[in-house]
Amino acid sequence: MLLPEEQLAELRRGTSEILLESELLTKLRRGKPLRIKAGFDPTAPDLHLGHTVLINKMRQFQDFGHEVIFLIGDFTGLIGDPSGRNATRPPLTPADVDANAATYKQQIFKILDPEKTRIDFNSRWMAQMGTAGLIQLAAKHTVARMLERDDFSKRYKNGQPIAIHEFLYPLVQGYDSVALHADVELGGTDQKFNLLVGRQLQEGYGQEPQVVLTMPLLEGLDGVNKMSKSLGNYIGVTDAPDDMFGKLMSISDDLMWRYFDLLSFRPNAQLASFRREVTDGRNPMEVKFELALEITARFHDDAAAKLAYERFRSRSQKGEVPDDVPKRTVTISADSIGVAALLKQCGLVESTSAAFRLMGQGGVRLNGEKVSDPKTAVKSGATYLFQVGKRVFEEITINRAA
Repeated sequence: MLLPEEQLAELRRGTSEILLESELLTKLRRGKPLRIKAGFDPTAPDLHLGHTVLINKMRQFQDFGHEVIFLIGDFTGLIGDPSGRNATRPPLTPADVDANAATYKQQIFKILDPEKTRIDFNSRWMAQMGTAGLIQLAAKHTVARMLERDDFSKRYKNGQPIAIHEFLYPLVQGYDSVALHADVELGGTDQKFNLLVGRQLQEGYGQEPQVVLTMPLLEGLDGVNKMSKSLGNYIGVTDAPDDMFGKLMSISDDLMWRYFDLLSFRPNAQLASFRREVTDGRNPMEVKFELALEITARFHDDAAAKLAYERFRSRSQKGEVPDDVPKRTVTISADSIGVAALLKQCGLVESTSAAFRLMGQGGVRLNGEKVSDPKTAVKSGATYLFQVGKRVFEEITINRAA
């Protein structure tokens, strides 16, 4: 196991906040495995690399010898959490929870070591609490403190309704830390309030408060917006090897370092070495190959990653169109749309001006032909094959809104 200071340095990488860092170092210096908790409502998302940022950090703790608890919030999933969306998230049915929990189990072990992962459900203790226990739990917090949560505060000021059950969500999530005697809880930046409630409740129950570690949102392929399926700028964990490899190679050189920080399991020293090599003249594409190979192998295997690499090199050198081109359907409000606007809408470029520049450089092809006229438009009711740069291919079907 690494020394406590070395663990902290690695854990700090890619993290938004550690509250409090001094407390984490104290816990690490005790030399005992820490109990690391992260909770997930079983909403069955189509997991993409943005979702894995938090799970990757769990794996890092796991590699350092700590106990990782993947907590499925089957009880909290029945409540529904606004999570900064300024509106209530519809609660799940018990059938939804069961089906979605099974989906999570299938996906997380692409990253976590199943032999070192404890899966738990918060219904195990919450279902036994009863009405009296829930009222006693509610007495541990105040409405004033609840309204410190940003989205609650905004909704209250704007006269938007806040249901009482929504106040229960942070309390139940916080009590999970009490029930599990968590040393550290991980969560996204949008969960910071709930994570801090866990600290407060642990103190109220006479426990040492957990350290809170928040993780940032990962930008998508466009380098601007957060990774999102709706924006089409995502890399799915179930993407085919060639698609995953090609998408990773399509990110910008600057974004590559962000992906290394948040997605790679390589030590800090090796990433620093990569940066020095690029500064000294090494082609960034060669380093990006290292990233694409690592991530593709994680979700498939080494052989699939190497084959994807070889196919990518072949396509890049020969200008071949890949066999499995990603497909999407776009709905527009008119009979046609400019190519630059379409590429921006699909997240294939950062802006329309970037599309114009790329078109001027001969970097955009439409059905195999270069597009250089910035006024070029495509019509609804048809399907087009786009090539953006050397490596990004996408088949886009355009429909007009009814």
